[in-house]
Parts: sequence; structure tokens; C-alpha cells
Amino acid sequence: MRSAGRRYRRRPRRKSENRPAPPGTPPGGAGTGRYRAATGGGGVLTGQNRGLVLVVEDEPAIAELVRTYLVREGFTVMTESSGEAALAAARRHRPVAVVLDIMLPDMEGTEVCRRLRSEEDWTPVLFLTARDEEVDRLLGLELGADDYITKPFSPRELVARVRVVLRRASGTVAESVRCVGPLKVDVPRRRASVGDERIELTATEFDLLAHLMTRPGRVCTRSDLLAAVWGHRSDAGARTVDVHIAQLRAKLGPAAGTIRTTRGVGYSAEE
Repeated sequence: MRSAGRRYRRRPRRKSENRPAPPGTPPGGAGTGRYRAATGGGGVLTGQNRGLVLVVEDEPAIAELVRTYLVREGFTVMTESSGEAALAAARRHRPVAVVLDIMLPDMEGTEVCRRLRSEEDWTPVLFLTARDEEVDRLLGLELGADDYITKPFSPRELVARVRVVLRRASGTVAESVRCVGPLKVDVPRRRASVGDERIELTATEFDLLAHLMTRPGRVCTRSDLLAAVWGHRSDAGARTVDVHIAQLRAKLGPAAGTIRTTRGVGYSAEE
């Protein structure tokens, strides 16, 4: 694959990587040690404890490329090559994020995402796929994916997007609790509720809602929302915002009217 821009060359092992592994390190050791799982053909490459990322990709060269760049940034990486193995790994290991190919040998990656969400698993999911049609991107977002990256891709950009969705999931907004009508958002605890009922949202959905809720009555343009929630993205557009707003309204039920549309401009949160 030529998307990386240059061929990866394995660097020499440093002395510091030969130190004993700290407690809790997955089999294979610290640093750049590698472990091949006993079942499913998966593997783990350990980093600097920024969390475990599950990479689901059936092309070994792409899986290795993604794994290499994530480990450089300090993540521990587990790879799987099928949908069933990915679901089992997600349930067992609880990764901080999933990089998920759509075209898998046993099931579509979209089905993997759908099953995770049906189990109320809101781990950030980033689709990595050769499908670049708008309908495919929108379908992925409608199923609850947090980002969508098309091949060929820059591995550095992929890592940057993983960091972005993790920042969103951990919460970086300084505001505390905001209420607009029956809708309440607790930013530090990353919780949204309508009355006494908690609403389960993806990281992106929560940040979109929080951005609107911390500016009650103010109309935020689609461009403003793209910059605030998605950051700098070359392939995101107004439809991305519209899809997530539709998903939010569907989940908010009786409080859906809290999110108002100003035609041709954007959205606001109002009583």
C-alpha cells in the first residue's frame, strides 16, 4: 500500500526497551513487544499506555501500518481480521477506540458497529474503508460511528483523528451542567438526560449537543459546528452535521424540539 507516502523501516531496539515490563502489561512485554493471540489470529503491540486501540482490518499490510503508527504515539494495539473476532475482542478487552474496516470477510464493518451500539457499547468507532461515496459515509455515521476515513489515507492523520475522538470522549469542555427545557447536559461526567431518563450518546453526538447547550439561544452555523466538534477535516461537510442532528433528535424523544433549525444557517438549543 502506498498511502503512507513512504515505506516503513523498523528502527533498532533501544536499551530502554529491554527494561522489565510494568505490572499489567499485556503478553509480549513493554515497548514494541508483540503478542499473537492464541485464537482468532489477532495480535497485540504495546505502547506507552495511552489505552488499547482495536484495529479490525483483513489486509495484513494495512493493519501493520496502522498498528505501527498508533504504537509510535503510545497506544497499545490489538488487531483482528474478522467481524466476529472483533466483537469478541471488544467485549473482552474494552478498547478505548476501534479502527474498523467496512469490507471484512465474514460481515460488514457497519454490522459490527451496529451490534456494538445495540449492546450499548459507545466505544468511539472510526471507519477505515475504500468506500468513499457520500451514502456510505452517511450510513456509517447513522449507525453511530464517530469518524470515517477513506483509503488511501495518511497514517498520521488517522492517528490524529483517534486522538481527537478520544479527547471528545474524555471531555475537554470547561462548562459544568447546562439545562435547556427538560434536557440536561453534565459536561464533566459526559452525561445527558431528559428529565430523569439518561440518554446514551456517542462521543461525537455528546460534543455536538454540549456545544449547542453551552450556547443556548445562539444559532451555530454548520461551519461553526464542524470546526468545534470535528476539527479540521477535509472530507466532512454540512450533511455530516445534519445526520448527527437527526440522530440526536431521535434519541432525545420528547425533548427533540429543544434543538431548533434555522433554515439555511444552522442549529440552536432553545426551550
